[in-house]
Amino acid sequence: MSNRIAGIPIPDSQMARDATQLVRDTESDLLFHHSTRVFLFGALTGERKGLVYDSELLYIGAMFHDMGLQAPYSSTAERFEVDGANAARDFLRSYRIGEDEIEQVWDAIALHTTPGIPQHKKPVVALVTAGVEMDVLGLAYDEFTAEQRRLVVAAHPRGEGFKEGIIDAFARGTMHKPLTTFGNVKADVLALKDPQYRRLNFCSIILGSAWEDTNHDHGACRNPAHQHR
Repeated sequence: MSNRIAGIPIPDSQMARDATQLVRDTESDLLFHHSTRVFLFGALTGERKGLVYDSELLYIGAMFHDMGLQAPYSSTAERFEVDGANAARDFLRSYRIGEDEIEQVWDAIALHTTPGIPQHKKPVVALVTAGVEMDVLGLAYDEFTAEQRRLVVAAHPRGEGFKEGIIDAFARGTMHKPLTTFGNVKADVLALKDPQYRRLNFCSIILGSAWEDTNHDHGACRNPAHQHR
């Protein structure tokens, strides 16, 4: 059965159907519909930019990109993006997908909250982030037609209060491991939602490190002009 939304065909292989069911069984409706919209907005971005990519890999990347927020995939010490990437990797290996393709999906999920890098990677990586940025942040909103936006949201509704709901989902998925938010956007989530959260500061870590910087490094190069004749 072929299902098209806003002109984009939804992958319908056995692997894609199994991924859909797994996400459906694991995530909330909010995250499931969000993940599907990420695929659709990512695919529409690829279409608009004339990119060549594997639609099924893009679908898996989109569907798994928030799985690291959920038990049993959420670890105690890894960033949630890494947890989701690892879940997708294990899923793809069970279908004997090649390691190069798995690496694309892994990178797509692991990097989707790291602005400025994914657009320079392979299309699958770039397009997962593009879909996330459109659906969560509204970036490039006006580059999609009103009809495209209407059709995507009609098929996979945002629902009332999606903005607050997605922030709550991010908080629930990261509050138990706050150190993993250092240096990434989820620090902003915990700063908003967790009264106990205290941000780590990059400069404070540098200044408070165990290094004792002195001017007595005898191994340093000397200016020959300063040496005794």
